[in-house]
Amino acid sequence: MNKQLKRYLTITLGTCISGIALNTFFLPHHLLSGGITGLGMILFYLFGWQVSVTNILFNIPLFILAYKLMSRNYFISGIFGTLALSFFLHLFAPLKDLMAVHDPMLSCIAGGVLHGIGLGTLYRVGGSTGGSDIIGAIVQKFYSISIGTTGFLINIVLLCAGAFFFGLEPALYTMTAYFVVFKVSNAFTDGFDFKKNIIIISDRNEEIAEAIIKIVGRGVTYIEGEGAFTHQHRKLLFCVVKLTQVAKIKQLVKGLDPFAFMIVQDASDVFGRGFTQRTDHTVQRPPELRTGWTEMHEAESK
Repeated sequence: MNKQLKRYLTITLGTCISGIALNTFFLPHHLLSGGITGLGMILFYLFGWQVSVTNILFNIPLFILAYKLMSRNYFISGIFGTLALSFFLHLFAPLKDLMAVHDPMLSCIAGGVLHGIGLGTLYRVGGSTGGSDIIGAIVQKFYSISIGTTGFLINIVLLCAGAFFFGLEPALYTMTAYFVVFKVSNAFTDGFDFKKNIIIISDRNEEIAEAIIKIVGRGVTYIEGEGAFTHQHRKLLFCVVKLTQVAKIKQLVKGLDPFAFMIVQDASDVFGRGFTQRTDHTVQRPPELRTGWTEMHEAESK
């Protein structure tokens, strides 16, 4: 119960932030949001229809489909997100008349950042605001086309409609806002505590592994490998570390083996012991490998 309460409070916070962003920065400059909300904004600019109302009306047939085709949890979460967003769009509607920022480009950046934070906040807990998310989920279920691809195509159609009705310049500003929203929402969804995958190929793999374990305080996994040219069998080292630990590992590897081959890659989602779970101190090393254990505990505490 507490977990679900926290989840819905997070969705509420995210939709609140998005409601402020759309009313303060998007609507005064004829910028568009994505999906059904973006369609509602076009109708607001053309006919004065309230976005908070059209957002609910246009989502009704989509939620009927979601009820028949998607899971119960997805259906309830989507309805809550849609109603919450519509509520905050209505609550903060007076902000659009204040024209807090007169420069359209600054509105694109500031609004994109704020709207991206709002969307990223609710995406982190699996929230949804309906609209193109429902269409994308249904298309993915039946045609194996990703939700992101469907959402992108819908937004392209909205962008073309915006250019047709309001001119090319507002459409280009909207494109800029789309980009900012996309980057910021992804950052908030994945988190700012970036992780890295590291693969190391070296003739001194055991020494490097011990140095990483004892000095950096990160686990290392051996992967059996074979060179395609020499057919020489060797152990590859694989580890996942925090961004701040990469430089230290590079220094250790170069100091132990200047000719080592190392690959550093982004890791978007990392779960498990040492990251999302506490280290399991019941796991014991063999006695002969426990030398230097003090250095590891000092590294973990930093």
